[in-house]
Amino acid sequence: MSAAQPPGRIALWLHLIRWDRPAGWLLLLWPTLSALWIAADGWPGWHLLAVFVAGTVLMRSAGCCVNDVADRDFDRHVKRTAGRPVTAGLISVREALSVGAVLALAAFALVLTTNAATVAGSVLALVITLLYPLAKRLVSMPQAVLGLAFSFGIPMAFSAVLAQPAAGVADAFAQWWQAVPPLAWALLGINALWVLAYDTAYAMVDRDDDLRIGMKTSAITLGRWDVPFVTACAALHVAAMGVVLWGPVGAGAPGLARWAWLAALTAAVAQVLWHHRQIQGRSRDGCFASFKAHHWLGATLFAGVVGAMALR
Repeated sequence: MSAAQPPGRIALWLHLIRWDRPAGWLLLLWPTLSALWIAADGWPGWHLLAVFVAGTVLMRSAGCCVNDVADRDFDRHVKRTAGRPVTAGLISVREALSVGAVLALAAFALVLTTNAATVAGSVLALVITLLYPLAKRLVSMPQAVLGLAFSFGIPMAFSAVLAQPAAGVADAFAQWWQAVPPLAWALLGINALWVLAYDTAYAMVDRDDDLRIGMKTSAITLGRWDVPFVTACAALHVAAMGVVLWGPVGAGAPGLARWAWLAALTAAVAQVLWHHRQIQGRSRDGCFASFKAHHWLGATLFAGVVGAMALR
């Protein structure tokens, strides 16, 4: 019997960027699209929709490349990550970084089609993204840094819709800060709560391995408070979204919009309860199932935003 053929380069690159695991980029996509709809007060147009969908997928994929290079010496000691291409020696560090650079440049090219202020915001987003692998070595709850990185599409969506033309680099950064309203920063903070919830559940999957190798995670820091923390963060996220967006999506006025938003919130609460049951036993399978399904909560709230705004 002949030996199995090693995977080709394309297959390895797709494995590197987790192409077979779309939950990662969906977790970023739904809150970004919700922000885009709110900023545009409805349909944002095909151009911005394409930019933010493709850009989200590209940047998450580039982040996977950087993360796998940074964590390659740790990942070989973790059951779930030992087979990743860089860790397994199937892709070199240089090749992985090259793939990540190409993907990041493609995302940047998309941002260039928006406005100078959003381009300036994308630079800040990239810096925060690159800091995350370092945070896992220095910060007891690196999920807080990830929460900021994973939520930065929200202010960028607002600036893409609202920013005025900028004359230079300094003017672009000034326009970016001016174009991002308090509502966007509130949504960023609320979304960071959700990131803390699902990424802590994710960290619970690897807790025994991370304890052995000395990796810092919120699951380790929280100890026996991990399950209450995850559930509380997810519940607060849904509650805060309900309150903060009650007026912007039109639910404060009589009509079908109110019922569309209330239906979305009710479905989101039901999902929070389901996630609580999944992680309550702290089993690997339960925690991983919760993480993989968390994007449906974001999709539910996005559907509520779109539905409510269409029915105003």
